[in-house]
Amino acid sequence: MGPLPYKNIPVPTPKPHQLLINIQYSGVCHTDFHEWKGGWPLPTKLPLVAGHEGAGVLGMGLGVLGWKIGDYAGVKWLNGSCQSCALCESGKEVNCSHAELSGYTHDGSFQQYATADALQATRIPSVLKSAEMKVGDWVVVSGAGGGEEKAKLTKELGSDAWIDFTTSPDLVKELVEITGGAQGVINVSISPADISQSLQYVRTTGSVVLVGLPSGAEMKLPVFDTVVESVKVVGSFVGNRSDTRETIDLLVRGLTKSPIKMAGLSELPRIYEEMEAGTVSGRYLVDTSY
Repeated sequence: MGPLPYKNIPVPTPKPHQLLINIQYSGVCHTDFHEWKGGWPLPTKLPLVAGHEGAGVLGMGLGVLGWKIGDYAGVKWLNGSCQSCALCESGKEVNCSHAELSGYTHDGSFQQYATADALQATRIPSVLKSAEMKVGDWVVVSGAGGGEEKAKLTKELGSDAWIDFTTSPDLVKELVEITGGAQGVINVSISPADISQSLQYVRTTGSVVLVGLPSGAEMKLPVFDTVVESVKVVGSFVGNRSDTRETIDLLVRGLTKSPIKMAGLSELPRIYEEMEAGTVSGRYLVDTSY
């Protein structure tokens, strides 16, 4: 961990089959914060431009088919993969051992120009499955954030219940009373205790999906109960290209909403301070022009 310099750097040169994208905006994720703090056991390139949620306009691409200058394109976590191993060929390119990760092993989206593999870049319209759930199932999202503002937002987005762990006298009991035991739990929390606790309120044959990545954390799992109740515990790293297309489609149709705060890229150190203090509500979007 060190200072975050805001300075001029050369425009990267795209390799064959890569796009050069004029990044206009980039989301700021806790993954970027963890990378800066050195909290994950993943190798990083140095020096490094962080960021993996960029969106902008295509400038050029060498040997690229299906794209044209002026198209809107996005840079996501998976920047590129080998496309020739068994994992890539089966649609699991996110697990490719040669994968390039934006903001970790490949310079990311906290800059005005970034490169991305033409296959992995996200096609953005000019207008804007791990848990195996079905309609009517109870799904608990652990770690969605606290406060009255977040409670109000979840209600607007269609949630049936909101529980604040800081005020609940017995979180597990309250969840079981409301849901009868959730069919699915999505853990975006970075608290190891919260993650392990989710096994106490998931119902028999339910699924616990791990998404949040607390540094150095381990999950305590009651093996007997997990086996007897046929509970499934799975990890979900990032989505593939198909998942990204579905997400963009939901956004264009107005079915996905997120509270956004705008800031300049030069303000990134302040945003990281807010993340560390746990005071960020919603999603920060940085404008690369200042």
